[in-house]
Amino acid sequence: MYQDKKLICKECGEEFIFTAGEQEFYAQKGFVNEPQRCKKCRDARKNAGKPQREMFDAVCAACGKSCKVPFQPREDRPVYCSECFAKIKEQQ
Repeated sequence: MYQDKKLICKECGEEFIFTAGEQEFYAQKGFVNEPQRCKKCRDARKNAGKPQREMFDAVCAACGKSCKVPFQPREDRPVYCSECFAKIKEQQ
């Protein structure tokens, strides 16, 4: 029923695809208007005014790879990179 549509972002002027799946989602939610901005511009607009989250350097306790985390690492607690953290969560 729905087909992908090419739209032009009113913010940056770039062409973006309004997918059939997105159109179906919009219809289910009762939205009448098509999006006017690409994902990058929508995200930038949504996050405008929010302070940038401070990231800290750390070393993964499992694989030894360096990574960045959104909290100040402490010596008494292990820190994991996102891949190792996901593996640990899966096992629990």
